[in-house]
Amino acid sequence: MKRNLLILAIIIFGFSISGNSVFAQKQIEPQIQRDPILEADASHNLEVANQYFKTKKAYKAVLMRFEETFAAYPDFSKMDEFLYLAGMSSFYLSENKGKQKIDTKSEDEKKRFAPEKLREDATAYLAQLVEKYPQSHYKTEAEKALKTLEAKK
Repeated sequence: MKRNLLILAIIIFGFSISGNSVFAQKQIEPQIQRDPILEADASHNLEVANQYFKTKKAYKAVLMRFEETFAAYPDFSKMDEFLYLAGMSSFYLSENKGKQKIDTKSEDEKKRFAPEKLREDATAYLAQLVEKYPQSHYKTEAEKALKTLEAKK
């Protein structure tokens, strides 16, 4: 009888230990399934946009690459970096910086690249970066730019 009671106690103790270890495991969030072809294409666009941004100061071209990528593949793994480039490009264009100038003869381009619209776009892109990617190393710079944009209103 004592032996059966001892075995029963060991079994119950064993279940309680194994049951606790299941609850102690970290919950793993499902990862986003990324399309390797779209990811490669978006990575190429980001590389080109970085070149336009850093070396050529071609901010309109950065925006074109960003818009193309964002429309086709909003789940791109480095979208935080792209949002930063787009936000800063919009901001710089609103201050008439960069080597590409706005064509004032084209009514579409005049509306699309109006300083007020560019500041709105910059605010939207940078705010999305801060909100959606709080761990991004671009967050601090984005917050600084947002403060500057807010002060210009």
